[in-house]
Amino acid sequence: MKNSYKNLIYLLLAIFATWQAWELSRDNTNGAVSSTSKIASDVGIDILQQGGNAFDAIVATGFALAVTSPSNGNIGGGGFLVAHTADGKSVSLDFREKAPRLSYQQMFLNENGDYDRTVALESHKSSGVPGTVNGLLKILNDYGSGKLTLEEILAPAIHYAENGFIVNTTTAYSFNAYRDQFGKDDGTKKIFIKENEWTNGDVIVQKDLAKTLRLIAQFGNKGFYEGETADLIVEEMNKNGGLITKQDLLDYDSVYRAPVVGTYKDHTIISMGPPSSGGALVIQMLNTLENFDLKSMKRNSTEFVHLLTETQRLAYADRATHLGDPDFWNNPIEMLTSKEYAKERLTLISMNTATPSSEIAHGTWKDKESVETTHYSVMDKKGNVAGITTTLNLSYGNKKVVDGAGFLLNNEMDDFSSKPGVGNAFGLIGFDANAIQPFKRPLSSMTPTIVLNSNNEAILTVGAAGGARIITAVLQILVSILDHGLEIDEAIDTPRTHSQWLPDQIFYEKESLSKKTIQELKELNHTLEPAKYSIARSHGIQLKNGKFITGSDKRGSRDGNQASTY
Repeated sequence: MKNSYKNLIYLLLAIFATWQAWELSRDNTNGAVSSTSKIASDVGIDILQQGGNAFDAIVATGFALAVTSPSNGNIGGGGFLVAHTADGKSVSLDFREKAPRLSYQQMFLNENGDYDRTVALESHKSSGVPGTVNGLLKILNDYGSGKLTLEEILAPAIHYAENGFIVNTTTAYSFNAYRDQFGKDDGTKKIFIKENEWTNGDVIVQKDLAKTLRLIAQFGNKGFYEGETADLIVEEMNKNGGLITKQDLLDYDSVYRAPVVGTYKDHTIISMGPPSSGGALVIQMLNTLENFDLKSMKRNSTEFVHLLTETQRLAYADRATHLGDPDFWNNPIEMLTSKEYAKERLTLISMNTATPSSEIAHGTWKDKESVETTHYSVMDKKGNVAGITTTLNLSYGNKKVVDGAGFLLNNEMDDFSSKPGVGNAFGLIGFDANAIQPFKRPLSSMTPTIVLNSNNEAILTVGAAGGARIITAVLQILVSILDHGLEIDEAIDTPRTHSQWLPDQIFYEKESLSKKTIQELKELNHTLEPAKYSIARSHGIQLKNGKFITGSDKRGSRDGNQASTY
């Protein structure tokens, strides 16, 4: 009996020593992954531990999100990568969806010429040609370490699709909230509806999605854009009035774009350019704010919120007119991101009263040549940093699953300007620059952003989900870190406000503004509106004093921090 007790004690001591060694190995100095799914974040960490780099890890995380975070992680949507390599190269990849060749400018207008929200958001016509698979595979091929095969990168995602994963509280709530909409589509209800409501601890299995992922693992791009999966996509379109053809799929390719780059005090800001509006607007707004002493302004004080609102209003007015797919529209990025232009626009800001949006036009440019989303980031110990923002547009896209292939379709076509001057699902106004055209990529608010210090070292990667509110959320997080000295988790948790030119309002989160501040802003002629939903949901990583700090937004989550470090 004594020997049994001794053996038990030795066993417990050995387990404790192993656990302690494992804990010491996870000292936050080797790498970090931040995403909306703890399972997907851990997949990325596992890839890093196997010797992969940040690019290997972000691709594995992305495919895992397509399984474990179906409302926004996807292979049926698209997105953007912004990265900074260990050897100092800045990279941005556009794998945004493209309009099918059969699309046309008035496709979402009814017989009276009015915008038809149902067709734009809920029909198969709302789907653009998916870019996620092509983009992730290009990232892996061009910047991966080469130490892991495509099959090894996709193995975790395939495992969780084939064998299931445990649904957490947030996911269960989301599945139940969309039950009625899921029930309208045969392919969707087979996967996302169960007899009783979903609860924390249930397991969801996605066999068809596992099959699709295996085809990608085996054949790469051809496993998605050709063959069985492509046939299923086209069949889904033909049965339901969608527009994507086999040729659209064959012709899709992601594109490297020049990132937009600016400076803010002694930092370099690297972000995504068109067809994302996010990077240009963030840099434009930082250029304006740089003329003020933000450190002396208390966050969410009357003075701070007024200045922020006036700055946002000017930038979003420019967005409506000047920005679109660079393959179709000449974007004045050099003007919008210049310090001189910011000072010119600065003359329109009064610190004593709000400027009505109706009195603000976009800046003049002489052309001489004639929203649900998710962000995930990875940093590795070698200095590679990668951030991806990806989306299906609204939560679960148009709620249509490609039957037999197991993945949801996007409703990104609504991100185009369906009718000049009429807002989309996020209230964003657009004109000719973002009109629907075949093969064109719709304008986006996605804002994956990287910050370098004065030594050209990447110290921060951040992005957000939330349609038009993404841009202002990223802006406020940057200001909180770079001006107010907060760490990324604190900066993300700080309550936010939002304004976007039209509607002419300040939206504010609960706890963000005191009654006194609200009254003072009204006295400055601002109109305020409590936000019905959180103002974006952000994720990111900060490198500080040699350690990785992760930020994972609590907004919209009932399950705490979903990020991982080691």
